[in-house]
Amino acid sequence: MAIGLIIVLFIIGILLIIKGGDLFVDAAVWMAEVSGIPHFLIGATVVSVATTLPELIVSLIAASQGKVDMAAGNAVGSVTANVAMILGISVVCIPAVTKRANMAVKMLLMVGAIGLLLFFSLSGELSIFASVLLLLLFGIYMYENIHSTKKCINCVTDETKKRPTPKVVWINLTKFVFGTVGIVVGADLLVDNGSLIANAIGVAANVDPIVMEGIVSVTIIAIGTSLPELVTTITAIRKKQSALSIGNIIGANVIDLTIILPLCAIISGKALPVSNNMISLDMPMCLLACVIVVIPALITEKIRRWQGIMLLLLYVGYLVYMVQSLL
Repeated sequence: MAIGLIIVLFIIGILLIIKGGDLFVDAAVWMAEVSGIPHFLIGATVVSVATTLPELIVSLIAASQGKVDMAAGNAVGSVTANVAMILGISVVCIPAVTKRANMAVKMLLMVGAIGLLLFFSLSGELSIFASVLLLLLFGIYMYENIHSTKKCINCVTDETKKRPTPKVVWINLTKFVFGTVGIVVGADLLVDNGSLIANAIGVAANVDPIVMEGIVSVTIIAIGTSLPELVTTITAIRKKQSALSIGNIIGANVIDLTIILPLCAIISGKALPVSNNMISLDMPMCLLACVIVVIPALITEKIRRWQGIMLLLLYVGYLVYMVQSLL
């Protein structure tokens, strides 16, 4: 297949993910808002699940095709992109106030998940046992969200709930279906053509194809599958709804770290190999970005503009290093 066509299909995949994710998020937010649930919980639950679908589908497809480094790179790279790039953009534009009672558990689960993932991967693989422990973290995250949501629902009166018309219901169900199809098809195009691009660049640069596949997965594909989160963040900035954006990013990161790689390992029925580059660079970078956000936020209950600037500089340096490693 000609490289031009591969690039076109890759771009089509990204565009389908953007539009599919946009439609899905619109429908998911509407479904949550009709129940009167606060925006932060909407972001941490419904929206984060919706915007994480691209990473989940891409990684599962990659793992099923034997592209394990792409599966791992996409999951970890997406978290780094979410925190360092997307959250960085969000708080540079709108510094956020964070209530410790609402965010502490979710933030600590995010840091704990990447810390455990790094620790369990030091042997060069993610075992089934480690995968089960990470899934248990996801269970804790879901329990905490359900508990918080129940408390909010109990405080909502019938007068505050929206009463949708049948037409509005059908419009949002249609968005939900078409958004899902766009995400699935776009993710498939992204994996297939991202792998071909990785091989082509690797051959041209005389780089090991496996190493090249991992690099592309934590950069191009990770950013591509994080575009729904970016779209959500830009929309939240425009509407001055920073709580929705932060809840979405934190929730998406916990899901990425505690669901994607463990599922890839369990589906394959064996330990998931983790590359040296992932252990020595990608995971530590992801952990550092999370710590820059979480520690000051838990102490001051704010995510300030200087943190956003640090995150963006960190991500730019990370990308520059990745590119230079190919030269």
